[in-house]
Amino acid sequence: MKPDEENKNQSINNNNTPTSQQAAAQLVRAQIDDIYEKNIDTEPSQPQTAKQDYHQTEYISPYKRTHTESPEPEPDKWKKYHTAWQNYYQQYYEGYYNHHLQKALADQSQQNADKVISKDEAIYDLRQKLLGKVQESAIKVKKSRHFIPILSGLAVALIFLFLQFNRILISNVVAYVSPGNIDPQNIVIDPNSSQAPNADPKLIIPKINIDVPVIYGIGSDYNSQMDAMTKGVAQFSIPGASSHPGQIGNTVIAGHSSNDLLDSGDYKFIFAQLDKLNTGDTIYANYQSVRYTYTVTKKEVVKPSEISKLVYPTAKPVLTLITCTPIGTSINRLLVTAEQISPDPSQSAAAPAKDNTSADSSIPGNSPTLFERIFGSSKN
Repeated sequence: MKPDEENKNQSINNNNTPTSQQAAAQLVRAQIDDIYEKNIDTEPSQPQTAKQDYHQTEYISPYKRTHTESPEPEPDKWKKYHTAWQNYYQQYYEGYYNHHLQKALADQSQQNADKVISKDEAIYDLRQKLLGKVQESAIKVKKSRHFIPILSGLAVALIFLFLQFNRILISNVVAYVSPGNIDPQNIVIDPNSSQAPNADPKLIIPKINIDVPVIYGIGSDYNSQMDAMTKGVAQFSIPGASSHPGQIGNTVIAGHSSNDLLDSGDYKFIFAQLDKLNTGDTIYANYQSVRYTYTVTKKEVVKPSEISKLVYPTAKPVLTLITCTPIGTSINRLLVTAEQISPDPSQSAAAPAKDNTSADSSIPGNSPTLFERIFGSSKN
């Protein structure tokens, strides 16, 4: 088609446009002019009915609305507003976490109820925890050097205490470990045997398993007694009590129940179990190739100064054993008295003549303790 023909047809179409479409076009143009704040001087060409409706209806353009600034909220209202929201969130999260906490506690209770452990397992767990704490504390103490002086002082104190009181500890151990309750019928020596014992003087006590040499004819002073008791037990001869086995009168023999570990001698605890002897027990004394048999008649505890307990008139051969008591100390003296029953006591020799020499003022005891050696003390 030629351009001229196309323009001609378009002109014809424009002339045939309905009046309502033109009115609508005019309305759109008016709205666009309002947008750009243009004044409309002429009314749009439209049919009379459309024109009347246009003027009768007041048109307000949405694009020409004015906006007023919002007033600032009052401080009290603004504070109430924020407080309300804070309370809301606080209650919300409080309920949320409480819900989950109760759920977790319920789950844990259920797990504990499902897991039942035995008493041994509980004790083992507790022991492991305690052991871990002790090991942790030991490591801390080991790493700390502040304890070195304390430990050194403690070690010195323990050594001093052991040296001071070792006789108590050792004597009690000896008293319990020694075989002291053997049957007198099982002794190796037969008292009815016709074979004479050898000439070495001995003291034999089957019940407490004692077979020890006896040292006769020594002084009654402290030093002589201590020296003799390093070789066995010693005769404590004093005026009025200086008999020997086989003679009428009192034969007194002393021995240690305990003594210091540092002291010399093999008989420091020979009488540790002497207090186990009771009335009727048997004691043997070998003297000058004769075996003398005695039976226990009494026991008593006296003070070291009560030397008069050893001197008394008697028409029989008597044997008295003495030692320190309580064991490990020299506070008192234990006296075990026995009478001769064999050989026939009526055939015994007369008591020795009285000795006018002065006797020691106390019954012999233990050697001095470490404290007494350092600071000095009277003899026991």
